[in-house]
Amino acid sequence: MNTPILKCVGLTKSYKSSLKVIDGLDLTFEGGKIVGLLGPNGCGKSTLMKLVCGILVPDSGEIYVCGEPRSELTNSYISYLPERTYFNEWMVVDQLIDYFKDFYSDFDSELAKNMMKDLGIDRSARLKTLSKGTKEKVQLIMVMARRAKLYLLDEPIAGVDPAARDYILKTIIGNYNPEATVVITTHLIHDIEPVLDDFAFMGYGGQIILSGVADEVRMKYKKTLDELFREVFRCS
Repeated sequence: MNTPILKCVGLTKSYKSSLKVIDGLDLTFEGGKIVGLLGPNGCGKSTLMKLVCGILVPDSGEIYVCGEPRSELTNSYISYLPERTYFNEWMVVDQLIDYFKDFYSDFDSELAKNMMKDLGIDRSARLKTLSKGTKEKVQLIMVMARRAKLYLLDEPIAGVDPAARDYILKTIIGNYNPEATVVITTHLIHDIEPVLDDFAFMGYGGQIILSGVADEVRMKYKKTLDELFREVFRCS
């Protein structure tokens, strides 16, 4: 049996208010999949990603990445796209590529440059001169140009124009390690549904309400994931 890329057991996280954002979460994602982690705002999707990356520390529970307990070592397996851009505004795009090449041994700079060219991004431009949408495209390219084992993409298409979404989704499909797993959080379920292999609906309190293979669930319920999501969360 293959080792899951990501496994969470009894994971719990609360903030100062003592409200549990994630409460006893059990979750397993296999390798070679594009997975939609879908749920309403505030249900804990971003918190889960930060826990997996080690940005946040769980109150209790265990996280395993490629079968190993979460640690500084497992951080090297993960390529993480946060919900907000974080690059230094003074940097030139080419400087950013060089920085990633020096910092990450699995970063493919030629792939990054080719994707920049395809999206018409000027590599000689300073980040502060780029539009919000273009900055988000740059950040996604930097994340996807790594040969990681687990890609965590928090709202990767929320800030880009509809015309670029198809290219970005094709970029995600075409450039990740086929043995790796890509986890995407988004509220734009209709847009990403065609690329998903598996999905998990996360409700408030960080509980998984429904999960499975996307095609099998569509056949079982005779609904798209978007329609099913609206039905499951219509009272949320």
